[in-house]
Amino acid sequence: MQHQKHLFDLSDDITYLNCAYMAPQLKSVSEVGLKSVVRKAQPDKILAHDFFNQQEILKQRFAQLINAPDYKNTAIIPSVSYGIANAANNVRIKKGDEILLVDEQFPSNVYVWREVAKKNEATIKVISPPKAFKNRSKIWNQSILDAITKKTAVIAMCNVHWADGTLFNLKAIREKTRSVYAMLVIDGTQSIGALPFSIQEIEPDALICGGYKWMLGPYSIGMAYYSDAFNEGTPIEHSWMNRYNSEDFAGLTQYEDRYQDKAARYSVGESSNFVLTPMFIRAIEQLIEWTPDAIQQYCKNISSDAVQKLRELGCFIEEDMYRAHHLIGVYFQDQMDIEAIKTRLKHQNIIVSLRGNAMRISPNVYNKKEDLDRLVTQFKE
Repeated sequence: MQHQKHLFDLSDDITYLNCAYMAPQLKSVSEVGLKSVVRKAQPDKILAHDFFNQQEILKQRFAQLINAPDYKNTAIIPSVSYGIANAANNVRIKKGDEILLVDEQFPSNVYVWREVAKKNEATIKVISPPKAFKNRSKIWNQSILDAITKKTAVIAMCNVHWADGTLFNLKAIREKTRSVYAMLVIDGTQSIGALPFSIQEIEPDALICGGYKWMLGPYSIGMAYYSDAFNEGTPIEHSWMNRYNSEDFAGLTQYEDRYQDKAARYSVGESSNFVLTPMFIRAIEQLIEWTPDAIQQYCKNISSDAVQKLRELGCFIEEDMYRAHHLIGVYFQDQMDIEAIKTRLKHQNIIVSLRGNAMRISPNVYNKKEDLDRLVTQFKE
């Protein structure tokens, strides 16, 4: 994997280490978007089949990216909260059940579960990391496994923690949930595209992904995978496009109770979006060409020296085997002046995020080792 900044429209005046906030756009994706906007000026050239063919291509590309055996298990969504809501709407929760959440995960995978718990008189159980940093991720993962019991109805969590890059052992968690007949719903927004993931290996019940971060897509579009367990579920929205034989425009008033195959019922209305959908297809095709494995290795190669130097300065960064390399959480020593560090980074046009008690560094293929070295220099000074 080589440096790819020339494919992005990033200014040379900034050091952008903030893909976990929002990815810069590929030039090729912008080109597709501009052409798509202009296309709408001539609606006579947008034919009936155009409402469906780009949808199918997007689903196929996403299925390839996540190693899903059947693209018909995927759906097009406008946001993570939408995709999670479809899953939550079809998880069987009864009085006294427990819904497990990971501490301080992104709110899109929290609020809807609170509502579900309230409605069904279930309990939300939050699994927190240990207060001490030693063996933090290892202990946290074990705490999650220990919390899964016969009372667990669903565990809704991320693959990579959005604030600090902690990796969760989804394979072990999936095995434990299966043993107690609990469902596993994953928010993959901060991992899919930059970290290898296989539906066939993990076998989650649902995987929900926002598209504008590591999948390099435009804002307001994402993708979801729903296993066959959701094939007979009820969507939160009833779009005409998701019903059987909706391709036949002349017969649309012959109202259908049947849906399109599998997860198609969960796609958002107007999912044939003539601007965002082709842009997203191009972005995912680029990721497939690069491969998430190569992206992850590239991020590791350019960041490993900086990570070690920050540790030597007294910062805590999780052990390499328990964290992602594209999303790095840096915890400061008590005596460090965080405001001074923030000010220095701002003045040097080094863009990172602060999330919770961590500084989040999130490089991608448009970064070089020198970008991370610039960041470390500001800490030293």
